[in-house]
Amino acid sequence: MKAFILAAGRGERLKPLTDHTPKPLTAVQGKPLLAHHFNHLEQAGITETVINVSWLKQQIIDYANKYSPKTIAVSISDEGAHALETGGGMLNALPLLGPKPFLAVNADVFTDFDFQMLLPLRPAKWVHLVLVENPDHNPTGDFSLAGDQLMLKQNNQKTYTYSGIGVFHPKLFNGLKTGEAFSVVPLIKKAIAENRATAQFHGGKWSDVGTINRLNELNAKGC
Repeated sequence: MKAFILAAGRGERLKPLTDHTPKPLTAVQGKPLLAHHFNHLEQAGITETVINVSWLKQQIIDYANKYSPKTIAVSISDEGAHALETGGGMLNALPLLGPKPFLAVNADVFTDFDFQMLLPLRPAKWVHLVLVENPDHNPTGDFSLAGDQLMLKQNNQKTYTYSGIGVFHPKLFNGLKTGEAFSVVPLIKKAIAENRATAQFHGGKWSDVGTINRLNELNAKGC
C-alpha cells in the first residue's frame, strides 16, 4: 500500500510560526512532524509515499529529499500556489498513488498509532478511518461507530473524532474534476450513506498540532 501525507496547507492557526516554516516541518518533541511520519511509515513497511505541497513547498521537498528513509521512495504532488484541501489534494495525487487503496495521514497529527494495525479495506468499501476520543477542541465529535461500521453522528450514541488517518479507495473520487479545492468529508459522508465506510478506534496517543497553544502543550507535556 502506498501512503499519502497531506502537507500542502497554509497552517493559518499556527501563524506566525508558519509564515516561515511549513506546518509539516514544525518541531514536535525534537523532530519535525514529517520526520515522525517517515519513521512510522518505515516501521510499517511502507515503501512508497506521496506528499502534496503548496505553501513553502520547496522546504518540504528539500527536507524529504534529504531526510526521508532510504527504504521509502517519495514522490511530490505539487498543487501550485493554492492548496486543494483534503479531497482535492487526494484526487490530484491519484496519478501518483495509482488504482489501489492508499493510506492517507494529515501532516499535522502527532500520534503513536501503528500503521501496521490499520485494517485493510473490505471488499466494496471505499473508506476506512481511524477514530479517536474527542479532544477538547472538538467535544461533539465527527462520527459514530457501531462495530467497525462508520456512521454519521448519532445523538443517542457515543461520538468520535476523525484522527486524520485513513485508507481511501480511488473509486471514492469517481467523476470529480481534478484541480478544484474541496474537503474529503462530504465524500466520506456519501460513502457512509452507501454503506461503503468502516472505521477503527485508536485509544493511544494522538494530537492535532493545529494551534500554537496545542503545539506548546505537546512539547511541554508530551502527546
